[in-house]
Amino acid sequence: MTAGLAGSTTPLADRFDLALVDLDGVAYRGHEPIDGAADGLTTARDRGMRLVFVTNNASREPESVADQLTELGIPTRPNEVMTAAQAAAQLLRTRLARGAKVLVVGGAGLVTAVQQAGFTVVDSADDEPEAVAQGFAPDLGWVQLAEAAYAVQRGAWHVASNLDLSLPTARGFAPGNGSLVGAVRAATGVVPDSAGKPTPTMYHMAVERAGAREALVIGDRLDTDLAGARSGGYLGLHVLTGVSSARDDVLAVPGERPHFIGADLRSLLVSHPEPAQAAEGWWSVRDAAARVTGGRLELGRAGDDLEDRLDLVRAACAAAWAFVDEGGVLDPGSVPELDVLGAGG
Repeated sequence: MTAGLAGSTTPLADRFDLALVDLDGVAYRGHEPIDGAADGLTTARDRGMRLVFVTNNASREPESVADQLTELGIPTRPNEVMTAAQAAAQLLRTRLARGAKVLVVGGAGLVTAVQQAGFTVVDSADDEPEAVAQGFAPDLGWVQLAEAAYAVQRGAWHVASNLDLSLPTARGFAPGNGSLVGAVRAATGVVPDSAGKPTPTMYHMAVERAGAREALVIGDRLDTDLAGARSGGYLGLHVLTGVSSARDDVLAVPGERPHFIGADLRSLLVSHPEPAQAAEGWWSVRDAAARVTGGRLELGRAGDDLEDRLDLVRAACAAAWAFVDEGGVLDPGSVPELDVLGAGG
């Protein structure tokens, strides 16, 4: 699979039969809708694309997630939701026998997933659990983190639903599960195993469940969603409505690069031009162009509408990635913010 941007002459909703869609920062932000999410997903579904929502959030039940999506204009069934809690329970089954004691530190979604996998849920290190399953919950506190630390110190296997350091909310970015896992790791010195993205476990589970021909991963974070796409062998679409920015795309390491870039989920409904190498080191995407000279990114002129700004990002990625992949060292100070959404997008 190419390390660069891919192209699609047909809309992505027509090319892929399944979309693996992240939630926070993609379909919604906290409890608020994201512009274009409902329109993009419902229209894609009407055109034959199936949807599975794949989230690193392990605190909520699939039914709760499905209800929220439905309220936001994206009708969703619980079996169209795949959570990191389910992936964590699957990971536990690779080493633990049915009925084994597991200390669950997290929300109701993780408790349910661990129970449904056949394990006995306990809430104290004194119960001598064989594993600690840790996931995010907004009411998680010191008492629960301390119990996890005590159990891990006594030899329990530490499994994290995900290692996201931050969590997008309507008010900004809050500490994510990775930050809370870090407290247990700091207290014990033990590095946990993770079931969530960027590990592609959930993607593989979702594709197998759906029996898909070709799946597209959609996310807002390069270090989790798109890294998981790369490691799992899937093509990935980065939408610019969440954590990672267009500038992050240009500076992305090979294992975290997207294959497609879009402003929001309406990018499922359009084609995506592939960058082409032109004369004098320039890379072009329609009327936009970029190149790297002397280790510094140089941008050509582009129009002011949304697609023009996206094309400039694509050209910049192509130029920067080609330069780096050939052994060059790109000066990050030469890469501007490349604000796609701020100018009327």
